[in-house]
Amino acid sequence: KKHSRAFLIMSTCAVAPSLLSADFSCLAEEVQKMEKQGAKWLHIDIMDGHFAPNITMGPCVVKSVRSKSNAFFDCHMMVSDPSKWITAFAESGADQFCFHIEAVGIDGAPFVLKEIIASGMKAGIAICPRTPLTNEMLEMFEENIDLISMILPMTVEPGFSGQAFMEDQLSKFKILRERFPKLNLEADGGVKVDNIDLVANAGANIVVSGSGIFKS
Repeated sequence: KKHSRAFLIMSTCAVAPSLLSADFSCLAEEVQKMEKQGAKWLHIDIMDGHFAPNITMGPCVVKSVRSKSNAFFDCHMMVSDPSKWITAFAESGADQFCFHIEAVGIDGAPFVLKEIIASGMKAGIAICPRTPLTNEMLEMFEENIDLISMILPMTVEPGFSGQAFMEDQLSKFKILRERFPKLNLEADGGVKVDNIDLVANAGANIVVSGSGIFKS
C-alpha cells in the first residue's frame, strides 16, 4: 500500500521539502500546503541526540502526519542504531528509511539494507561530508545495488537546518552518477534557488530544501 505513493526513478527529478524547517505548531497544515504546491516527496529528518547534536521527531509524529498526507515520506535517520528503529518507522507509515553509513560501517550496511527491505520500506544510505567516498564503499554499493533505492551525500554536517551549502561535496555526486546512472541521488543541506542548479548538474535528481522553501 505505501509504495502506491510516489516513488521516483532516475528519469524524474523532484524537490523534497524538509519538514525540519516547517512550523511544528501546525505541522499537518504545513504538510498539506507543500502537497498543494506540487511536492510528491516530503523529507523528514530524524535525529536521536547521539549521532547528530539535536533531537527532532519520532515515529509517533510521523504516524500522526501520515494520516494527513499522501506524499512519499523520505525519512533521513540520523541515529546511532538504525536497526532499532526500522519496525517503528515502518509501522508509522514511512516510505523510505535512509540510514548513515557512519552509524553501521561498510560491513554492516548490507545487513541493515536487508532489514529495511524486509520491513516493506525503501532503503537509502546517507554519507556525511567528513566521510570520504572510498573504493571500498563504492564496491559495497555496487554489490548491493538491488537493495539500495537512494544514496544521499550530505551537503552540510548533520544536526541543524539553515547551514551553509558545502560546494566541495559535489564531487561525490559526480562520481556516484557516473558509476550508477540509474540510481536516485539526493542532495540535502543548504540547497536554495541560487545553488539548486549546481547539485542538479552534478547528478542529483532529488533535492531537499528546508529553509530555502519554508523560510522563503
